[in-house]
Amino acid sequence: MLDGKVKDSKYPVGFHITPLAGLLNDPNGLVKYEGIYHVFYQLNPADTIHKNKHWGHIYSEDLITWHRAPIALAPDAWYDKDGVYSGSAIIIENQLHLYYTGNVIDEAGEKHSYQCLAVSNDGFTFEKKGPIFEHPKGFTRHVRDPKVWYDEKEACYYLVLGAQRENLTGTTLLYRSKDAIVWESMGDLITDTSKLSQIGYMWECPDLIVQKDQALFIYSPQGIEATGDNYQNIYQTVYLTGDFQENHFTPNMDMREVDWGFEYYAPQSFYDENRVISYGWMGITQPEFESSMPTVTEGWLHCLTIPRTLHLKDNQLFQKPVEELTALRKQKQVFTVDQALNTVIHSSQLEILISQPTGLASFDLTIDENLTLSYDATDFSLKLTRLNWYTNQLEERKTQLTSALKNLQWFIDGSVSELFLNDGQSVASARFFSSFVEQKQLEVTFAAQSTQEMVVYELKPLTIEA
Repeated sequence: MLDGKVKDSKYPVGFHITPLAGLLNDPNGLVKYEGIYHVFYQLNPADTIHKNKHWGHIYSEDLITWHRAPIALAPDAWYDKDGVYSGSAIIIENQLHLYYTGNVIDEAGEKHSYQCLAVSNDGFTFEKKGPIFEHPKGFTRHVRDPKVWYDEKEACYYLVLGAQRENLTGTTLLYRSKDAIVWESMGDLITDTSKLSQIGYMWECPDLIVQKDQALFIYSPQGIEATGDNYQNIYQTVYLTGDFQENHFTPNMDMREVDWGFEYYAPQSFYDENRVISYGWMGITQPEFESSMPTVTEGWLHCLTIPRTLHLKDNQLFQKPVEELTALRKQKQVFTVDQALNTVIHSSQLEILISQPTGLASFDLTIDENLTLSYDATDFSLKLTRLNWYTNQLEERKTQLTSALKNLQWFIDGSVSELFLNDGQSVASARFFSSFVEQKQLEVTFAAQSTQEMVVYELKPLTIEA
């Protein structure tokens, strides 16, 4: 059951988290607290522009049935009066602690950032505690997005911050605390950047996931130049694997894109027992694209990705949709494709599954004539092509697998596309807009004469209650 502006939209989104109204961006404060999943997110409740940031709030017991909660944090204190920016959550002594960046613009127009804390006894009402430490020396005012976690081995709390040095290069700062109140600066999280081919001018939304044998560092650097088929978006989200020891993270590889699609940024992860779950923002801060997105005239903008589990294998990140999403499956259709198929599915929410253990033949799979996935089996290359709503021109993103494509799982949710290849080894997210509102046209062509099975599930929307 859809709610808010999306309910009456010409471009309804059914199983992705959207705002009631206004602009949604970064996921914040992801946590499972007292058996309930809490998803906070950056929200301008009054407009579809990047101002007036609050923390929106939605919660669920099963990731399928959701409940809207009142706004968790509003810009109503001297240290966050111009925006409650991104941050994270952690449970300390049965209380939910939210760490965030407060944005302030002074009378001269200068920006100031404050790293702040808010505390709750129930997960819904929060008491602001104010700034937790001084602004670090040697850095511009672009210091933000605190992510906090507890390290059992070291018996301490850690906090990472995205930052920009005064020489206009990006980095991540590390802080350490025994009580999550008094924090000590540990300096740069990464002191050895020799593995990194590019640095950029600002690192946003850092997220360090420390596991037994290695660590995964995900961040969103700005100022990365396109290299071949990589880094084609205005801003990127990348990951590194390596070791976290003695208060420093040492990469063992160059950065790789988390998602090679058109819209993906600022993901955040949290632990749910033995799994790591991540949400990302399906948007990019590119004014001309945002202001012209068709939903703007309806008073809402953007959504989060579906929740994904994260795991590492051979220094490579794998992302899979959480198992709970199978509960959304309704009608199942099985198509036997003899080289070509053109069909209409009478639903705008779909899950498409194609697999071949020996490797798929080359193919083109088109959704609504506006979004096409092309695979070349001769070199394992993939191309995602869409019609851009702003330029009205075709644009593409490309990647190359390390081995044959053996399976794909493609989620289509109205104007939202999330593609998972080879069990989540390669992932691409995108928005696309077409005249097909309550149905989807699928056209698939295989280059080789072969019989291929394609499974299509119609999906139910999330249940969202007030």
